[in-house]
Amino acid sequence: MLRTRLYLGLLPLVLLIIAMGGYAIYVCRDLAGSLSSDLVTNYRAIVACQHMRESARQMYGAMTPLTPSDADRQSFADARAAFVRELMAQSAASAGTPRASFVEALDRAFTQFVELGERTVEGDVRRWGVAATNRYDAFGSVLTAIENLTRRDFAAAQQTAARVAQLATSTQQLMVMTMAAAVLLSLFLAWRLAASLLRPIKAFTASVMAVGEGDLEREVPEYSRDELGQLARAFNTMAAKLRAYRDATLARVLRAQRTMEATLTSTPDPVFVVARDGTHEVRNPAAEQLAKSEEFEPGFPPALAEPLARVLASGEHYLPADYSRIITLRVEREDRHYLPRILAVGDKLTEFRGAAVILQDVTKFRLLDDAKTNLVGTVSHELKTPLTSLRMALYLLVEQRIAGLTPQQNELLEGARDDADRLLRILDNLLDLARLESGASALDRQPVTVGELVSRIAAEARGIIETAEQRLVVEVSPEIEGGEINIDEGRMRHVFMNLLTNASKYSPPGCEIRLVARPADERGFVRFSVHDRGPGIPSDKVGRVFDRFFRATDLPKPGAGLGLAIARELVVAHGGSIACNSTPGEGSEFYFLLPQ
Repeated sequence: MLRTRLYLGLLPLVLLIIAMGGYAIYVCRDLAGSLSSDLVTNYRAIVACQHMRESARQMYGAMTPLTPSDADRQSFADARAAFVRELMAQSAASAGTPRASFVEALDRAFTQFVELGERTVEGDVRRWGVAATNRYDAFGSVLTAIENLTRRDFAAAQQTAARVAQLATSTQQLMVMTMAAAVLLSLFLAWRLAASLLRPIKAFTASVMAVGEGDLEREVPEYSRDELGQLARAFNTMAAKLRAYRDATLARVLRAQRTMEATLTSTPDPVFVVARDGTHEVRNPAAEQLAKSEEFEPGFPPALAEPLARVLASGEHYLPADYSRIITLRVEREDRHYLPRILAVGDKLTEFRGAAVILQDVTKFRLLDDAKTNLVGTVSHELKTPLTSLRMALYLLVEQRIAGLTPQQNELLEGARDDADRLLRILDNLLDLARLESGASALDRQPVTVGELVSRIAAEARGIIETAEQRLVVEVSPEIEGGEINIDEGRMRHVFMNLLTNASKYSPPGCEIRLVARPADERGFVRFSVHDRGPGIPSDKVGRVFDRFFRATDLPKPGAGLGLAIARELVVAHGGSIACNSTPGEGSEFYFLLPQ
């Protein structure tokens, strides 16, 4: 383990520190033990010698008078006793040591001095024949013995001090050497530990950098079985998983790329993928063939270039739904009709931003729609002439009141006249619808304010609604009331009146019909809506209410189902959209958006 390696690496330094501490403890105990004892003993011996010297002088002073008094004798006795105590203590302390001979010499000199002193203080000096010279010699012998003992103790103290100084010097030298050894050992251990730790770390760092640069084959060598070795094994396992993930991802990417290429290749409609700067990134074979036509020199035709530039700038899709946005291109000497679909494309990973241009080939649908429109227009036109003649004849018969007709015959003529009128309206609606789908009916656009438009529509529809015993409520948001919209007011009148008459037709008497104008959620559009209180439209039929001839309810109400289809074509021709919200049993809301 890494911790064990660190402990073993630092063990020599710890042992050296322990050895230094043990030696320091030994020196301290030596200084506090024997050396301290020797110094104290020598000091006490010197003090004892000083005390004995003082006692000897007191004894000599008591021996000096020719006729000693009792005080002199007492002083002599006290001094002798003090001297004897110190001498006995020194004799006991010096037993078995070289100092004992000096103490014995002092004892002999002191014994002679005491004998001479006792004779002196007990009687007359002259009687005892003790000369002053003898007293002085004996006193001098004692002092000499004490001085010799003192010199010996002083020499012993000097030896002890020299020993202490030598021990301090040797200890200091040893400590300096030990410190130097500790520094060198710590440097060596630090270098060794750093080398053993940094080597795998450097290898790990190099491998991480290599993997970061994409070299997943790089592995970290395992130098040990400790934590660093475990880290290396974990990294190598991660690198192996990354290699497996890379291989699997690469295989999926290649499969996805091939699938996309196969899909684009098999797509019959031209597909262009364009970068933000307008360069072509991807083109399928149909697009390659189309790009060779004259219309694509030097780039997209204006009908495609303009919406493509808007998509690249705004990032919003361009998805037209009406045939008025179809572009016609000549491919291989044949005119083809395409409905452009431009999708904004963005990828954060590759930082790609552009657009995908899909040209949906609607040539067959366009031809079929033209054929249907032409057929409806032709049939409606061909039927309108005889129907008009028939209607005129019926009017003449009804108005001239031909004699001989029974009331039943008159009722049949009036029914035939009404049916002719209804058929004529249907034909007129079919012709209008055909002209709108073919684009043959041009719009006479004029600017008009929202408030004025709604007011005129409400004034025209109020009579119809009030006749049905209903009430019309008009709501116009103040922020758009003065705003202008560019429309064909006559055409849009048809849209408003169709929605309002339908609302009145299917709503019960006494209810409220609302005409609302407000800003749309989509910026730049105005939202017009008509709310009724009719039976509502089932949810599965809401999406079909704008189809031709479709009736959303089974109520016996007149109508051919073309009004909403015409309204849708008119709104789309104005660049807007129309839709319906309905809840069965609560009523419906028909609304359409017009650009401001």
